[in-house]
Amino acid sequence: MTTSSANRSESKLLAISDLHLSRKENRDALDALVRSPPRDYSRDWLIVAGDLGERIEHLTFALDRLTPLFRRVVWTPGNHDLWCPATATDRTRGAARYAELVAECRRFGVLTPEDPYASWPGDPNLFIVPMFLLFDYSFRAEDVPRDQAVAWARASGVVASDETMLSPHPYPTRDAWCAARCDETEARLNALPATAETILVNHWPLRYDVARPPRIPRFSIWSGTTRTEDWGRRFRARVVISGHLHLRTTLARYGARYEEVSFGYPRDWKRDRGLAYYLREILPGPDDRFVPPFDPFRSR
Repeated sequence: MTTSSANRSESKLLAISDLHLSRKENRDALDALVRSPPRDYSRDWLIVAGDLGERIEHLTFALDRLTPLFRRVVWTPGNHDLWCPATATDRTRGAARYAELVAECRRFGVLTPEDPYASWPGDPNLFIVPMFLLFDYSFRAEDVPRDQAVAWARASGVVASDETMLSPHPYPTRDAWCAARCDETEARLNALPATAETILVNHWPLRYDVARPPRIPRFSIWSGTTRTEDWGRRFRARVVISGHLHLRTTLARYGARYEEVSFGYPRDWKRDRGLAYYLREILPGPDDRFVPPFDPFRSR
């Protein structure tokens, strides 16, 4: 086998998030990928890092199309996947919604944060780690107390719909649900072999310095938790994958790549490129198309 043919046959780990399939344009883009894939994906794994849509049907729509296309699909939930209007009587909410989403993934054979971590083929010491960690309002300025965080964000003209649409039931607060998810996930990560490396996947960014959208920086309070600031280093991450911000970037932190892999709303992507263009190569990688021209935190 020649080198070029070997490279063509090498399995890839790809990632995307924020498909937002409540939008017809996004559903059409996914259907177009399935009808005419630019290449054979049958050896590849795909990470789908949350925000497929607001209803269980959006998850089903995605998995029905993606699972036949890829060798394996890995899923984590995002905030939109958990949304439920307070007045709705036909939907689950909170932890019950998450359990329903996990059950639907398992029906398609998709890996979730509730499943054993899978090792990457050919590299048994590298684990793919899908996580569900939520947010706890701690991505805020140091002089802002927790009980003033939402008011601090509102003063800049931003309030996330999570405040009314994302129920933490049966937990008393979103903070409490986030803490429980972090406790459980941290324990599982600590149980990995001491030499294991990881690909960490979470819908919400793991670091505050990558979770501040330039136009609405105080949206950060709905974008993660400071509990995970050092997880990339502690758990020997080669790559940390997130979505949520609709700001496609590749950044470097302490030797790991931090990949924001959003597709986004129709205004966030170009029709002539199609969805395939936005599938980020994680392994063997790196995919350098989304490295910003200047990253003031790059050396940290």
